[in-house]
Amino acid sequence: MTEHEQYAEDLALYALDALTGEDRAKLAQHLATCTSCRVELEQLRGDTALLALSAAGPRPPQRARQRLLDAVAREPRTVITRQTVPRLGWWGWLGWAATAVVFVFSLSLWRENLTLRSTLASASSEAAENARQLDELRKIAAPIIEPEAQRMTLVAAKTQPQPQGKAFYLRNRSSLVFLANNMPPLPAQKAYELWLIPTSGDPIPAGMFKPDSHGSATVVNPPLPPGTEAKAFAITVENEAGSPKPTSPALMMGTGE
Repeated sequence: MTEHEQYAEDLALYALDALTGEDRAKLAQHLATCTSCRVELEQLRGDTALLALSAAGPRPPQRARQRLLDAVAREPRTVITRQTVPRLGWWGWLGWAATAVVFVFSLSLWRENLTLRSTLASASSEAAENARQLDELRKIAAPIIEPEAQRMTLVAAKTQPQPQGKAFYLRNRSSLVFLANNMPPLPAQKAYELWLIPTSGDPIPAGMFKPDSHGSATVVNPPLPPGTEAKAFAITVENEAGSPKPTSPALMMGTGE
């Protein structure tokens, strides 16, 4: 007899909570590593519950009764005399049935508790994601709707349709939203670079962008030094990797409105 078969013979007693001592400990250790025995144990427990409920409910499936009887039949028999162990009466079987019913009820509560925890965790995660998205929208909208935000329009002359850019800059939050349209296509490996022109000092890189097929583009909250006062914004054409300083003349420039 293999080790697996030996443990399989104890599963019926284990399902009825009648296996004790060292045999129970060995079987519990085996169940931790044996998927087949765990499945068989759950099936036996389900069969036990069906048999326990059959006294007050509908007749359990014949296959459930037969599975349990077969499992019990595989247990090793010990010959005992009538004087050694009294016959198990009706009340004894009722106790086993009550134990099975309590077990099934407890298992149901445990599964419902797991489902509730999973639902709460999912709802919490969804709420956190919604809060994060709302915070991002507020950051994007701040330089557009705040009264103290600077608004600058960048235009280019002698080109039709005329390229145009709109910069919304909130200095106290270092927040910038730039919208462009009618931008001309770029040569290969080139990109437009937006510059913040401070009241003093060199131009500060304020984001790279390439227009889409309609000439539209956006720059949202590029990294900027905190509290920098802007005198103007400008656009140049640079290598697509960007440049720390302008390397070509400004194509577009705009000052505060």
